[in-house]
Amino acid sequence: MNVSLPGTLKDYVHNRVSEGIFSNPSDYVRALIREDMRRRVEDRLESLLLEGLNSGPARPVDWQEIRSAAHSQAPL
Repeated sequence: MNVSLPGTLKDYVHNRVSEGIFSNPSDYVRALIREDMRRRVEDRLESLLLEGLNSGPARPVDWQEIRSAAHSQAPL
């Protein structure tokens, strides 16, 4: 994969690499991608938590019902 960057962004990437945190421009881009992936997972988790909070009053979990449903769906 090749990525084209304008001069200002190339300069920025090279400056970040020269700070010594990243070994090369590819390392920097990989770190950015990992951070984006982490952020998306956190956003999804927050969305699910808010959905749960807004879904109504809490009710006790019936673990036996969950186990029974899981066993009935499990392949033999």
